[in-house]
Amino acid sequence: MNINTWLKDYIENQKRVIDSIPVDQVVEIIEKFIEANKGKKQIFVFGNGGSASNASHFITDLGKSSSEAAENRFKCFSLNECTSLITAIANDYAYEDVFVEQMRNFATPNDLVLTMSVSGSSPNLVKAIEWAKKNELYTVALLGSKQGTLSNMADKIVRADSAHYGRVEDLHMMICHMIAYAFIEIPELTK
Repeated sequence: MNINTWLKDYIENQKRVIDSIPVDQVVEIIEKFIEANKGKKQIFVFGNGGSASNASHFITDLGKSSSEAAENRFKCFSLNECTSLITAIANDYAYEDVFVEQMRNFATPNDLVLTMSVSGSSPNLVKAIEWAKKNELYTVALLGSKQGTLSNMADKIVRADSAHYGRVEDLHMMICHMIAYAFIEIPELTK
């Protein structure tokens, strides 16, 4: 297979994954973000690897551009940001505690948690969602077709119709952009 053929195939597969987005479920997630914003609730976002980068990117969009458009600024945090805190928790406790321990410091009932995972079974994500559910936070998981453990735990899931890491991570970032840009481009959502 030559590069040109491979690229065309990649793009066609990405279009198929995009076409599988359950729009009604994304609407429900945006409605939860509206509710969190109006209620001045905190929003925690996190993931591993490429999903950690997506979490940082999403919080940048939500915390800056979406907040500029909103009547209430978003109280949003990527739990992937503080390397010294993450490594201290991982070293002193366990890597599976890196997100849950941060939420213990800040989270309150009815806050919103969004995690992204291609596998859906990373121990640190599972433990964080378990803790969030037990402590009455609303949980959202953006997953790949493997779904994993998180598919049976989160209050709302959106599953990408692929197990390919690049395609799933691209789709998750697309959904994050949909959430952020809904507030930027639909002014009545922010009132």
